Amino acid sequence: MDLGCRKENVAVDKRVREAGLRPTRQRIALADLLFAKGDRHLSAEELHEEAITAGVPVSLATVYNALHQFTQAGLLRILAVEGSKTYFDTNTSDHHHFYIEGENRIFDIASGPVTVSNLPEPPEGMEIANVDIVVRLRPKRSD
Repeated sequence: MDLGCRKENVAVDKRVREAGLRPTRQRIALADLLFAKGDRHLSAEELHEEAITAGVPVSLATVYNALHQFTQAGLLRILAVEGSKTYFDTNTSDHHHFYIEGENRIFDIASGPVTVSNLPEPPEGMEIANVDIVVRLRPKRSD
């Protein structure tokens, strides 16, 4: 193992520990795949495929469990987009998304003019934690 790879694994291990999770071999391998490529959006199935391709022996159920644990620990943001289709976003800051219908592709809307007004008052004892805006896109229809 080269020094750069070892440093990266230590950083991922530390990130997982600091989130309050035990850094198991599978969690570290999945976290490395998730966070090594910058901000991204992917489904559990896509991460599972990446893990198998990278030689990480992990079941799809384990991937789902890890993704939900990472989400609960604040390392990921969950986006329900297309019915039962769920994406996990490595960028946990407040931001919004474009979704391309038919391609199942999601990407960040650059920060800027998106505003939300007239939000309803939350029920007593509750507060609004986040507002997710997903703008659905499709190719223009020819007239």
